[in-house]
Amino acid sequence: MLFVYLVVCQSKAFGKPPVNVKMNIERTESPASKETLWLPYAFSTDDMGLTFGLGASVSGIYQEQLTIGTTVFGGEDSKGIGLGIWDYRLSFSDRLFISVIGMVGDYPLMRAYAPPNRNFTDKNTVTPGSNNSDFNNFIEAKGSSNWWDLQLDYVLPIGKAKHTPIADYQLTRGLPKNTNKKADSWDPLINGTTILSLRQFNRYQFYETGDESIEGTIHAIEIGLLHDNTDFPTNPTMGNSQYIAFSHDAAWLDSENQWNFVEFEASQYFSFGATELARQRILALNFWTAYATSWKVNTNEQNEIQVANNPPFLEGATLGGFYRMRGFRQNRFHDKAAIYASAEYRYTLDYNPVENVNWLRFLKLDWIQAVLFVEGGRVAPTYNSNVLFDDWKTDFGFSLRALTAGIVIRLDVAKSNEGTNMWAMVSHPF
Repeated sequence: MLFVYLVVCQSKAFGKPPVNVKMNIERTESPASKETLWLPYAFSTDDMGLTFGLGASVSGIYQEQLTIGTTVFGGEDSKGIGLGIWDYRLSFSDRLFISVIGMVGDYPLMRAYAPPNRNFTDKNTVTPGSNNSDFNNFIEAKGSSNWWDLQLDYVLPIGKAKHTPIADYQLTRGLPKNTNKKADSWDPLINGTTILSLRQFNRYQFYETGDESIEGTIHAIEIGLLHDNTDFPTNPTMGNSQYIAFSHDAAWLDSENQWNFVEFEASQYFSFGATELARQRILALNFWTAYATSWKVNTNEQNEIQVANNPPFLEGATLGGFYRMRGFRQNRFHDKAAIYASAEYRYTLDYNPVENVNWLRFLKLDWIQAVLFVEGGRVAPTYNSNVLFDDWKTDFGFSLRALTAGIVIRLDVAKSNEGTNMWAMVSHPF
């Protein structure tokens, strides 16, 4: 099975810390303050049919760190549009930035690995989406998937951001010229950039197949803290980053379930320098763990169980998709707790096949990167090390990535025991 999921809008809704270092990127090859990118695309899958689309972004317009991006796609059975505005600095504060991003779309086939209702069930029933669940135990139907985020980020006046909240990077052939040649020690008061974030996020998906239906509606808030101590956040070669967050849905509006969720993510990067054929050789490591603190299990007189106060199947302790466990379907696994680890070997080629091709210069492609990766993790009904470190799901794969107009574009192919998946996406997975 080969599944392609393409989003050219800079979506950070399903993984990866949603907070980013505020930066101004200048390319030697195009020194103008405004950087634009147009990227047409097309694909055909069993899930979405033949689909055509166009993605576009512009950076440095009005404010040097501001980015605006959009994508629109359509086909015989699917259509959608996405729009995002990232890092607009509010006029009354030098350190407060706002971002808004959203997407609406109709799809011919959407899949949910989740139970169709919240009824009591036999305690021995294997829940769809659990670590031992069957690949074919899902609901699939035509439907809509809509989401939007509103986010406020405050760059703390410490570390490298003590004097200015915006980092400046000058790139030559896609590599920064003004970064440290060695990794700085971990000390938020002296090194790195620390950002406090408040995000209000909304998700809506609905499936209906005969008498069964499932709905995933979220109107939640997230409070997060990011410390980024890497040399170049867009494409780190050394250093580290950490992110910790707490999310809460108070069952506002049409969100019917109240829940709490905590997560922690850490990444580490090691540089092995350049060779005759490689401009960079990087080992990138990532760890993520999560726990739904409000999750509880009710039991009735028949000793049947019912899960309550849990995040919907598309949020929370979830694995599978274009950021974590790429060898599995989107949101394939979901439970009360999760653990995940990944390693990538990123090899930035010295050779750029389009560097001197005039008619392809609109891509503003600065380098191509070949990546080998391996992933492992699992979801579990309890946060217990004996459970979390047993019976891991694993996958491995290969990726081709490119830096275009200061944005990383990637095409990942991942293999697991449930098939082979292909993902086209913006930015590194971590």
